[in-house]
Amino acid sequence: MKTKRPVNVNVLKYRFPVPAIVSILHRVSGVILFLFIPLMLWLLQLSLSSPADFEQAHNYIAMPVMRFFIWGCLSALFYHLFAGIRHLIMDLGYAESLTGAGLSSSLVIAASVVLSFLVGVWLW
Repeated sequence: MKTKRPVNVNVLKYRFPVPAIVSILHRVSGVILFLFIPLMLWLLQLSLSSPADFEQAHNYIAMPVMRFFIWGCLSALFYHLFAGIRHLIMDLGYAESLTGAGLSSSLVIAASVVLSFLVGVWLW
C-alpha cells in the first residue's frame, strides 16, 4: 500500500509565526545562558581571589574574544528576560489573542535588539 505522505520534509519551506519564533528563541537563550554559567563563575571567582587575580580577570575581559562572549551572554540574558516577562504577562491572561501575541513578540525582539546594540556599543 502506497501512502501520499512526504518522505523528506523540507522544514525550511514552512513559515513560522513570530510568537513561535520568540518562544523557540526563548528556549535557545536559556540554553546559552546555562552554557555561559561556568565562564561567568570562573571570572567572578578569579576577580574576587586577590588583587593580582582581579588584574588578570580584567586583562581577560579586555580581550576582544572575551568581550564578544560577554556581549553574547548579556544579549541572551536580555532576550531571555524580556521573553520571560512576556510569558508571565500571558500567564496572567493578557496578550493571548493573535494580535496581542504578535505585538508582544515584536516588542520582545525590538527591545532585545536595541538593548543588545547599546551593550555592544558600551563594550566596544
